[in-house]
Amino acid sequence: EEDPTTDYIMVATGTGIAPYRGFIRRLFAEDTPAAAAYKGEAWLFLGVANSDALLYDDEFQDAKKKFPENFRLDYALSREQENKNGGKMYIQDKVEEYADEVFEKLE
Repeated sequence: EEDPTTDYIMVATGTGIAPYRGFIRRLFAEDTPAAAAYKGEAWLFLGVANSDALLYDDEFQDAKKKFPENFRLDYALSREQENKNGGKMYIQDKVEEYADEVFEKLE
């Protein structure tokens, strides 16, 4: 909250999404000073087995629709998607797809 232009990269699998849900709600759904001030990009990578196991998808899609410049969402669906080598798509594979952007944000 010290710098409202800070970019956040969040990586979660399954129920590990819970803390990030609260954080995303604080930035994009609640009327808070942090939400009003935030100008960075919050990027969520979420990995689950199937699309029917996506927790809070409606909330994340709503945030993405309302704040397209500030919220980014990428799913890794291990039983529905393939990685670049033809294997199952795991969270590390999805992050690797965007490696250049991720490392740029980490610098």
